[in-house]
Amino acid sequence: MLLKMVRISLMIYLCNALICQASNEKREAEIAAEIEKTKAVGHVMWLDTKKEKFLSLYTDTTQNNRQGIIILVHDMGGNPNQQSIIKPFRTFFPEHHWATLSIQMPLSDEGGSREDYAALFPDAKLRLLAAIDFAKLKKAEKIFIIGDGLGGVIASYTLADKNKSVDGLVIIRLPLITPDEQIGQPSGAT
Repeated sequence: MLLKMVRISLMIYLCNALICQASNEKREAEIAAEIEKTKAVGHVMWLDTKKEKFLSLYTDTTQNNRQGIIILVHDMGGNPNQQSIIKPFRTFFPEHHWATLSIQMPLSDEGGSREDYAALFPDAKLRLLAAIDFAKLKKAEKIFIIGDGLGGVIASYTLADKNKSVDGLVIIRLPLITPDEQIGQPSGAT
């Protein structure tokens, strides 16, 4: 467990040292158009980081007494209605007293590497902070974050500075960095 925490800390540290890159807006627009034309459960919403607007899907609880809001953060290359992990959570929790807010994280070019995504962490942090603010505006009793893969690392990175509090964080499929991997270093660099 300690080794995993050290690896996460190393990743966060290395990500802070990277130059911020912009998300692939074309890929995000294609995903948004696809989601908007399908009849997805929940409501399409556009949240704002003051720097950019981004797609999110908000699904309120079907029960009268909402327990709180769960913010769902997808893995790299994913989307807020991703079939494998995000969509099942997005549709399950509202039936059990929890609203969900699934947010579009910044995207790299198709087939982007972890290094490409690490450069997007500053923008991803702004999006997650906007989602937390939205949950607070909705007067959520409790706020939990579920992050899948790199989405979990982004959530850890965002919550590391403790300027926003949430009630819990669940990380699914946490990607590990091996000792010989260095994010931000070209292959073969020492």
